[in-house]
Amino acid sequence: MFTGIIEELGTVESLDLDGDAARLTIRGPRVTEDAAHGASIAVNGCCLTVVEYGGGVFTADVMRETLQRTSLGGLEKGSPVNLERAVAAHERLGGHIVQGHVDGTGTIASRTPGDRWEDVRIATSPEILKYVAEKGSIAIDGVSLTVTDVDDASGTFGVSLIPTTLELTVLGANKVGDTVNLEVDVIAKYVERLLTAGGTPSSVAGGNK
Repeated sequence: MFTGIIEELGTVESLDLDGDAARLTIRGPRVTEDAAHGASIAVNGCCLTVVEYGGGVFTADVMRETLQRTSLGGLEKGSPVNLERAVAAHERLGGHIVQGHVDGTGTIASRTPGDRWEDVRIATSPEILKYVAEKGSIAIDGVSLTVTDVDDASGTFGVSLIPTTLELTVLGANKVGDTVNLEVDVIAKYVERLLTAGGTPSSVAGGNK
């Protein structure tokens, strides 16, 4: 599990495609300080498993499902990426509960600079947008953000980026038209599953009233 608070802006060393999978190598000195084989590190919001590490670099295998659902397949040598280690049980949950399980992608539709912040609109599919709620939480490329508004007619939602986010994450450099990874609030998905699985909250809980 992650919090959506980015620890480090890493750099892609290589992306080696092999059929329907890939091996991704990333330089991230901070997130590899306590790295171990099998550890989890989120890369642009995607939970990946460390298979090799050393010298401030780690390598992870990326399966077909991840390549299809995320933007990782489009990374190149030198691409910046958001990095976050799995949260430890004793640490503060500074953002929101992020699983690192990307639901799909969106496209940056517009950027509107403010005095010290920037309003950004993200376009995405109706299948993703239905889970997005005004003042709810969403992870964009692994960054925990608050949704400012949702426009079903245009298929977009808005977020506001503070100076720290603009400076320390890839969202500060992304341009209109760029693809971003999206993970919606897991609570919304469980509520939908509960309500569409043929049961009710009381029946699932054993009928207690």
